[in-house]
Parts: sequence; structure tokens; C-alpha cells
Amino acid sequence: MTEQTKVKQTEHLVIRFSGDSGDGMQLTGTIFSNLSAILGNDISTFPDYPAEVRAPQGSLSGISGFQVHLGANRVFTPGDKADVLVAMNPAALKVNKKNLKQDSVIIIDTDSFSQKDLEKAEFKTNNPFEELGLTTQQVIAAPVSTMVRDGLTEFGLDNKSALRCKNMFTLGLVCWLFDRPLDHAMTMLQNKFAKKPDIAAANVKALTDGYNYGHNIHVSVSTYRIEGKKVEPGFYKDVNGNDAVSYGLIAAAEKANLKIFLGSYPITPATEILQQFAKQKSLGVITVQAEDEIAGICTAIGASFAGCLAATSTSGPGLALKSEAIGLAVIAELPLVVVDVQRGGPSTGMPTKSEQTDLLQVMYGRNGESPVVVLAAATPTDCFDMAYWAGKLAVEFMTPVVLLTDGFIANGSSAWKIPDLNDYPAITPNYVSNYKGEAVWKPYRRNPETLVRYWAVPGTEGFAHRIGGLEKDYDTSSISTEPINHQKMVTTRREKIEKIADVIPDLQIAGDEADAELLIVGWGGTYGHLYEAMETMRDNGYKVALAHFRFINPLPRNAADIMTRYKKVIVAEQNNGQLAAYLRGKIDGFNPCCFNRVEGQPFIVARLVEEFTKLMINSK
Repeated sequence: MTEQTKVKQTEHLVIRFSGDSGDGMQLTGTIFSNLSAILGNDISTFPDYPAEVRAPQGSLSGISGFQVHLGANRVFTPGDKADVLVAMNPAALKVNKKNLKQDSVIIIDTDSFSQKDLEKAEFKTNNPFEELGLTTQQVIAAPVSTMVRDGLTEFGLDNKSALRCKNMFTLGLVCWLFDRPLDHAMTMLQNKFAKKPDIAAANVKALTDGYNYGHNIHVSVSTYRIEGKKVEPGFYKDVNGNDAVSYGLIAAAEKANLKIFLGSYPITPATEILQQFAKQKSLGVITVQAEDEIAGICTAIGASFAGCLAATSTSGPGLALKSEAIGLAVIAELPLVVVDVQRGGPSTGMPTKSEQTDLLQVMYGRNGESPVVVLAAATPTDCFDMAYWAGKLAVEFMTPVVLLTDGFIANGSSAWKIPDLNDYPAITPNYVSNYKGEAVWKPYRRNPETLVRYWAVPGTEGFAHRIGGLEKDYDTSSISTEPINHQKMVTTRREKIEKIADVIPDLQIAGDEADAELLIVGWGGTYGHLYEAMETMRDNGYKVALAHFRFINPLPRNAADIMTRYKKVIVAEQNNGQLAAYLRGKIDGFNPCCFNRVEGQPFIVARLVEEFTKLMINSK
């Protein structure tokens, strides 16, 4: 009788692809996640790039990873530990030992586990699994390089080109392991290599060979089955945070009937925003790749003065360089969106790793009293909504708006239902044509209710004017150094930002809103991990709620009430307590507990649950 494959039915699974930067792990993971989304699984991904450029092949410092969490229902994080690891060499195995579950499956290319490869990965023995204590895992050890090279002889590829297809062999093997049909994956490969049909055919052949190899070894390892869910009808796209930011800003400009301009300089991990904008010329997008960060933001300020919705994208080091120009946009009161994709610091730090360490720089890192609006996106798909809000607030309140994302959600992706722009709020610029005052118009005349100055786009007949970085008189708009006037202008600019609290949404509470014994507070890209930790604790019988900030300056009107409503509050951040310090300064009597990690990696949900539970037990 034929022996049957062992099949594990499960609600969610985590798989991690790992190898050298040249092994194509990002492409492999992207295709697998797209395929899973098409089949109805909810997904969350985490690309993990090495910081080194061209690290030595096979070295520990050069390992690149791509983690995919797929579920039959909604998933919020890329997962803590992997059910399946694809390790293309010993270094990938060693680096990811900490990321493995005890009963996981490990796929290796035995051709890449020679004595020389083991030495590069700093193994002391010839048995890496025993040395690492990996004794409970199921191992699929296959001569992947040899099989790929032999399987592609008909294509006449040189050895290097043939071996570039080995990632597709492993993808085929993984598709068999997870019961994924190959049709969609083949289509994706053919589209990617449409201009190189021979390369496309070779990759498809390697993919098929890997799938067939899985069938041949089916009795030796468990396979997984995870059902897809019935999704709401609509058009869906697998989107990462950087692309979603780009789409959101473009949508805001269209809603406001404005041209969109992006002036930026490439910087990891924000460069993809600039690249995505450059692809959208057909939508009237204007993009300038400037010679440096300062030039990038200054071109954007010029475009804003000229009547565009203007933006600039950067990361922490670039934000520091842009600080004086942001101050110029504050005192000139021009609409500007600054996207800061946070990364590990200080200085160059860890450019491919993720942190939340720019919050206080964004709030206060400029000379003078120069308040700006600060927003933070919570997930890759939420980047669209928050970019839209950033554009709306910048234009309607004539102010710089800083949108904070981070490397985790910027590079990570989720399935996104493309929204209907008609469902989004209107964006109404405060044009000078709206001016109804009795006095003669001057550049700093304001709407008396919102304190927003009127926008006189150059070329509007009868409204020629100058603005700049020198303080102006409140009434005449002429240059002024009078003490009383300066105090009045400083106060006015602050109050204008505070009035934005009237139009932003209230802070929402998830979980046990009415009777929570612990309130978890977070902001930005930690949302998924904190939400999952809250749900796990509730499943364990605890009363827990979550308040997650997306609007940070100004705070939502109900923020103080919520922060002081609960007996025990913990603020969890990937920094040393920046939001907690800000909230203490804004809310009388607020003194929360803090959970802080600055490791360059996402939170681990199991660790959050452990620490939050300990806090609840010790506080009783």
C-alpha cells in the first residue's frame, strides 16, 4: 500500500527564506506571498536586509531574509518564529537558529554546505545541526545547485546564470510543501522576465523541478494545508508601506485638484518612495532627484510656494539635514509633507534595520518655536490613509506635516483592497479667493476660526507677494523684530496646529475598553505586534485594551481622558521612551510604565505577552 503524506491542517503558518544577498530571497518571498494572497490567505511580510554592501559570500554578516506569515483569517504580524526555514547556506542556518520553532521544517542546499562553507559561517564541527542544537526539526537536505544545473542544461546557460535559478527550485519545493498550485507563480515569473523569455523559461523549469522533487520525497516530511478565506469583493494588491505612501500622496493631490511634486534624495529605507513616484509620470507626478537632502526639501518648498502639494522623503539622517528648511516652511506657512522612514541610528547606524527613534527629533529638532503636525502610520496598508491625511492637513492648514513610518512597515507588505477615492474626505485648500476680510489682503491674513493664512498661488492676478524666513508683522506682513509681535506670531503658529485636533479622528480603543485592568499604548509600526499581544492576553483571561496613536501632534481631543482612565498603563516603543516622555509633558498626572527595546528588529509577541502579564500580576 502506498504510504500517505503527513498533512498538518493549520490556521496560520510562518515561513522564512534566507540566504546570501545574491540568492534572490526577496524575490522568492515576494512571489510566495503574492501567490498566497491570490489563494485567499491574509499575509504579513518582513524583508530583513543586511546592512553591509556586498558582504563576503557565505558570511554571517551578508545574510538576507524574507519572512511571510499567512493565515486563514486576519494576521497582524510576520510572526515570531518560523514553521519552515529555507536556508541556502550554513550562515543562513546559523543566523536564523533563534527564529525557528522546535518542530519546524528546514530546507537546505547540501551543495552549499561544504567544509569551506561551514568555515565561512564559523562552525567548529562538520555537523551544523548538532552544533546548533537543532535536533527536533525535520530536515529536507537536497543537492539543489546540482539538480538546478543539470535540469537547465537544455537552455545553454552558463554555470552562474543557471545557479541564479536555484531560488525558484526552492520556491517550487515550498509550494509543494504548502499545497500551492504553480500556475500563478509561473505567470509572475513570465511577467517579471517578459523581456528575457529564455530566463523566464529557465526559472519556470526550476520551479517545476522543485515542486516535482517534493512529490518524490513526500513520505519523509510533513506537508501543510492552510485554507483560504472568502474575501470581500474588490481589486486587491500586495503593497508595501513605501508604495502605499506614494499612492496616498498622489490620491491626496488628485482629491485637492493639485499637482503633486516630490523632491528627494535617495536614502535607505525611503528610496523606494522616490522610485515609485518616478514611475507615475502618466498621472502628472513631478519628481526631482536632487543632489542632496537639503536641495530635495528646498525644491519641494519652492513647488509648494508655486501651488503644488509638495513632499520630500527621507530617513533619520536626512531629516536632520532638512531641519532648517522645515523651519522655513513653518515660518512661511507653506503646505509640505515630509515622510520620515525611520531606521536604526544614531549617525549611519544600521540603515537596513527598523526603529522608532526619530519622534522627538520630529517634534523638537529645529531652532525656534517651530511646531509641525506629526502623524504615524500603523501598518503597510495604513501608510496610504496616513499619507492621504498628511496631504489633507498640510494643504488645509498651510503647514509642514511629518509622516513617520519605519523600515519594518516600509518594506513589509500586506494584501490591500484598492479603495474608492470617493469614500475619502474632501481636501479644500484655503485659497486667497476665500478671503472675506475688510482690510486689504496681506500674505499673513488668516481665517479667523482656523488661523490658517490664505494661499495666494503665484500668477493669481492682484496677489503678488513675498514670504520668507524672516519674522513678519501680524497685521502688515512686513518684516518685524518687535517683541510683542514675535510673541503673537509664535502663539498663533502654535494655536493653528492645536486647532487641527478639531478635525482629526478621536483615539480608538481596542479590546476590553470598559473594564481593562491594563491599557497598552503604542504608536506607528508596532501596531500589529501590540494588537496580537493584547488578543493573546485576553485569550488567557486577562482584561486588556490597546490605544494606538496615529495622530501625535496635535493629540486627539480624547487622548488625555483615555490615558488617565485606566489603573495601569504601559507605553511600548522601539526607543528609550520618547512617546512616554511626550505624553507625560502633555497630560497632567500621567506616569505610565514603559516597555522599550531598540534592537533593530520588530517586537516579539511572546516577549510582549510575558512582560505585560508580569506587570499585571505584580501590580495586584
